Amino acid sequence: MQRNMSSGGGSVASLWTEVNRCGQNGDFTRALKAANKILHEVKEDVTALHCKIVCLVQNCSFKEALNVMNTYSKVLGSELIVFEKAYCEYRLNRVESALKTIESVSEQTDKLKELYGQVLYRMERYDECKAVYTDLIRNSQDEYEEERKTNLSAVVAAMSTWEKASPDDLGLSETTYELSYNAACTLIGRGQLTEALNKLQEAEELCRVFFSEDSDITEEDVESELAVIHSQMAYIMQLQGRTEEALQLYNQVIKLKPSDVGLLAVTANNIITINKDQNVFDSKKKVKLTNADGVEYKLAKKQLQAIEFNKALLAMYTNQADQCRKLTSGLQSQNPGHPRPVLIQVAQLCREKQHSKAIELLQRFSDQHPDSASGIKLTMAQLYLSQGHVTKACDILRSIEDFKHKQGMISALVSMYSHEEDIDSAIDVFSQAIQYYQSEQPGSSVHLALVREAADFKLKYGRKKEAISDLEQLWKQNTNDIHTLAQLISAYSLVDQDKAKSLSKHLPSPERDLNISEWDGESLFFSCLCSGKLPKNYDPTANPDPERWLPMRERTYYRGRKKGKKKEQVGKGTQGATSGAASDLDASKTASSPPTSPRPGSAQASASTSAPAASNVVPPRQQKPATAGPGARKKAPQKKKKGSKTQGFDLATSVTSPTL
Repeated sequence: MQRNMSSGGGSVASLWTEVNRCGQNGDFTRALKAANKILHEVKEDVTALHCKIVCLVQNCSFKEALNVMNTYSKVLGSELIVFEKAYCEYRLNRVESALKTIESVSEQTDKLKELYGQVLYRMERYDECKAVYTDLIRNSQDEYEEERKTNLSAVVAAMSTWEKASPDDLGLSETTYELSYNAACTLIGRGQLTEALNKLQEAEELCRVFFSEDSDITEEDVESELAVIHSQMAYIMQLQGRTEEALQLYNQVIKLKPSDVGLLAVTANNIITINKDQNVFDSKKKVKLTNADGVEYKLAKKQLQAIEFNKALLAMYTNQADQCRKLTSGLQSQNPGHPRPVLIQVAQLCREKQHSKAIELLQRFSDQHPDSASGIKLTMAQLYLSQGHVTKACDILRSIEDFKHKQGMISALVSMYSHEEDIDSAIDVFSQAIQYYQSEQPGSSVHLALVREAADFKLKYGRKKEAISDLEQLWKQNTNDIHTLAQLISAYSLVDQDKAKSLSKHLPSPERDLNISEWDGESLFFSCLCSGKLPKNYDPTANPDPERWLPMRERTYYRGRKKGKKKEQVGKGTQGATSGAASDLDASKTASSPPTSPRPGSAQASASTSAPAASNVVPPRQQKPATAGPGARKKAPQKKKKGSKTQGFDLATSVTSPTL
């Protein structure tokens, strides 16, 4: 369109100069005003509309920018503003829409690929995200290479932490504290806690060195940037059992009041896991930090899930039964196959002494979700045991396929059946386990150990005939085992004496005959008798008393006791009371029979047994605290110099991914 300079064309040109100058200086508020004036003069100017959108984005007015794009979509077209539209959707946490917008174009620019990687990271599609950043690093050469490497290291850390994957070493040099921090997160995911702590200490040192070069940065700024590193250190200490040190570091982070709501939420959550069912007043204050706006967009799904579980547990520990039920119901609907919401509900029912309802709830979940029912069945067995129903507990335990042939499970079942005097069932447990290991791991140490335990158990309960096959199997494995051979001969002596005699030939013969007539029986016996502490007046040269084996009254030199009157003790009670009567009235001298203990599982025992503590039914508040997860740490913002050139209003320079 040809502009008429006399009717305002000169004014429009000066406005374009103003837009360009303000854009170069980063003054997007003034640039926006100039763009609006241009649009007032020349309506639907495509370039002015595009500049207006960029200025709004730079000022974080994402909703307004989207409104302009939607209003003038026909004028602008989809290809021109695809990056700005996707970026606004991403910043408004509409990641699904952002992904759809990016994938709508046939060919992506580098900056659109950068944004694509961020969207994939937020959606936890780490494999695809890794491929995007790897391609960008390989095919790009500009000043943003370090940011891309940081983002790639964050993806690797996330895969290690949340997916327990072990990606190949990408050879990323840890020259910055962000890269070192993400490397530490990767090590945590692999369980290398000591190495991770050392790496975090390196990250802290790199961070301090980096900020020491900027005189405008205060110590508070440095501590704020170090908060994420310190919280991660505290997490490692917590995993190592150093809870006091961890708690001190966590509280230091809380006092700093960092602007990162994700960092605050995870730190507060981990303090709650240390408090457990103690110091609940402090936990109730800390839980408020996990409810801050925007937390759900800063953390991974597993972190959010752990925080919600802990909220429900805290409600239970603070006797907020209705709140606990409400939270667990919501968790169960969001995670239908996850056992933890059900376990928390069961714990709450047990606190209310509603054990029957708790068992019904566990049984229902077990029937509906057999694949994740192992932990549920263990809890059912525990509840049955607490009620004295040992056999029912055994039936539940034997139905758990995952643990059926574990040594610990076999030991528990045999012990419980023995307690109930159900020896046949105990032997059946051994038999099934031996058959399993005979098929899967024949001759292994576990297999032979089970055979040995089964044989000893059968012999203990007089089942010698049933022990024969086990003993034969053990003896064939080691024919030099004299103990097993002796047991086998003893067992066969009741069943087949000829077989017992035949096996006796394998017993070793004495190396020499023993002449009993050579024994000095008296000297031997005396030495054995006196081998301990000798009498005070013992004389080794004196002959021993030949009558020392006889009772004192039967010895020839016994003269009997000296007769003498025993002085009566004068009582201090009322006149006429005798000492004998006083002793009869002394309750402390009367013998009382010890109370008989009821058999475990009997009605008497059950009546006196209190309901199991919730912590015994439900796993600890959190079997593993919410990890301060990986995050692509941005380079610290530095002051822009006046006149510095921006990359054509480029908006995405590095990933703004969650740091915790």
